[in-house]
Amino acid sequence: MELLVFKPEKTTVKELSKELDVSSRTVHRDLKGVEHILNQFGMRLDKKAGAGIKLIGETERKDKLQRYLLNISHNEYTQEERQMVILSSLLSTSEPIKLLSLANELDVTIATISNDLNKIEEQLHAFGLTLLRKRGYGVEIVGDESAKRKFMSKNINDNLNEFELISLIKDSMQTKITDANAIDNINNRLLGFVDKHKLFLIEKEINAIKDDLPYDIADSSYIGLIIHLALAIERIQQGEEITFDIDELNNLKQFKEFEVAQKMATALESALHIQVSQGELGYITMHLMGAKIRNDYEDFLEDSTLNIGVSIQHLIRIISEKLDYDLTNHASLFQGLVAHFKPAIHRIKQNMDISNPLLSKIKEEYDDLFHIIEEGISEAFPNLDVPEEEVGYLVMHFASALLNQHVSNEYKALVVCSSGIGTSKILSTRLEHEIPGLKTENISLFELDRIENYAYDIIVSTVPLKDFSEKYTLVSPLLSKMDLKQVLSSLMNEKSMVHKKAEYKGKENQVNGKSFLLQLEKMILYGVIIMDIMKGFKLFHLQKEMQLEDTLRDVCERLQEQGNVSDADKVFQSLLKREKMGALGIPGTTMALYHTRNNDVNVPSFHMITLLNPITVKAMDGSTIALETILLMLSPTEASEATLEVLSAISSLMIRDEKSIQTFQSGSEEAIYQYLVHELRTFFELKTNINIEES
Repeated sequence: MELLVFKPEKTTVKELSKELDVSSRTVHRDLKGVEHILNQFGMRLDKKAGAGIKLIGETERKDKLQRYLLNISHNEYTQEERQMVILSSLLSTSEPIKLLSLANELDVTIATISNDLNKIEEQLHAFGLTLLRKRGYGVEIVGDESAKRKFMSKNINDNLNEFELISLIKDSMQTKITDANAIDNINNRLLGFVDKHKLFLIEKEINAIKDDLPYDIADSSYIGLIIHLALAIERIQQGEEITFDIDELNNLKQFKEFEVAQKMATALESALHIQVSQGELGYITMHLMGAKIRNDYEDFLEDSTLNIGVSIQHLIRIISEKLDYDLTNHASLFQGLVAHFKPAIHRIKQNMDISNPLLSKIKEEYDDLFHIIEEGISEAFPNLDVPEEEVGYLVMHFASALLNQHVSNEYKALVVCSSGIGTSKILSTRLEHEIPGLKTENISLFELDRIENYAYDIIVSTVPLKDFSEKYTLVSPLLSKMDLKQVLSSLMNEKSMVHKKAEYKGKENQVNGKSFLLQLEKMILYGVIIMDIMKGFKLFHLQKEMQLEDTLRDVCERLQEQGNVSDADKVFQSLLKREKMGALGIPGTTMALYHTRNNDVNVPSFHMITLLNPITVKAMDGSTIALETILLMLSPTEASEATLEVLSAISSLMIRDEKSIQTFQSGSEEAIYQYLVHELRTFFELKTNINIEES
């Protein structure tokens, strides 16, 4: 910039490279950064092949830029910051960089740079990357493109918290460089991996398409996806392509996430004028599959969910035994673990980067529980290498279950968290545990601008809330003693609470009236679904020996006669198709769950079939079982969320504990019916907050 701003005439890349003692490629690369800074001053470069380069702008703007350049002072970096700058330089180019160039940029000796590279080399090894250093050649990072991106992503996540990234995404169009510190700030060097304006465009396109997914995306995963795409686009534009196993890619094409990934790619290709390869599509699909947010009730009719549920229930039994505290009947814990672990298993198997910024605090606060769960996971999932980061999230679920207790609803708190994976749940549970009478509700940072503050007595956040006008209390997700004192102090501020309640009295009455109608609607909805399923429940006892396929066809035909299905053959074929996708036997039992969602199913239903003689079939874990009882669960394709919740609740009962398994295997229609009624009543009370007395 100095050479260009102080030279009124045009100059060439060759002349610049000679004067700076670097290669022409280095000059071309650095000119991109120069143009970015010039844009902030309302100036630009006139570049014409063969004619040279000239800075274009008004005299007043040139004078301002000259003053700015003359006043730039060198930053004193820490060793860690210096290494981050070196890494950003190495990862931002596909060609070697001279040690002298790095030393000059950081104003240190070549020996210091060499020592820094030794430290960097240790970090790279963990990702399967190496540092190539040759005298006269320079230094460069060598390795698989996917590993480089994973390394970049981890460095961004480790050094910038989610709130900073969310703020960056939201404010990216307004971001301006105003001083030297902004240019050399270490965070901005990290974000040099990606273009801020591209972040904005990517977020806009993802936000427009993410509703096509059959589930919500957790904030942390949403940010991770944006960073992944931003890195991918930068690397694509640098000519770096990612490779992907063709068989794995073909396997991914059957999932809804691949279709959504294609839509995202098409939108980004149009907005950014790039070409997204099939390999890139594969990686986008994997991110989407690993991004599912935890819901209160996971859809057990989804493929593989019950299989995971079996292992999770095994894990809960193991932890219960180790703690000498029974958690096997804790429905919320079971559902939360299944919903969290399903995408987690995908992330682990695909070797995707998993970040848990609270890991050190979790290990400090729950050291014994952490080791118990770590041991339990190795027993329940012997073929899965679960990293400490994921163990930390599971500890949060168990800690919440152990802390959970009944509280009255005198006060209401809004809990704001940057992540949708465990942090908000454990904070809410601890708040309710420590403050009797407190009821919490969770939202993410992305929802913050849509809240109605009058509905809450206190707002508690785990991250600073930028430009947020309402009063809030900042706490750690693990709620230290000092944090608790702050929350109690805010709640005891009677003056502000009285003022708040008086000011919004009319609105609160409106909310309460609306809440009553919503509660009534929910009660009727769940009541009707449970009534339909229980009235239609039937245990079929086969009187003659039949092939498995003939048995399923026969039952489908009976259900058509009863009006449960409109086309028995289509439902039967759908069941066979599901069977071919994977084993349905429940490990350690004599049962198999056959299930499908089909347009020809008229009403959701649950039935059981006892076979005359056992049949050997494959179980979900690869073993074999002697099948004696078929569990048949049917749902319309466009079933409501409430319907899927009820069916999921029934599915989870099949594998809850030894008692429930024995009940389903008993062959007694009356015993199974009474067990289902009892459990569904508990489910109904939980969903509607209505207690039903037994007659």
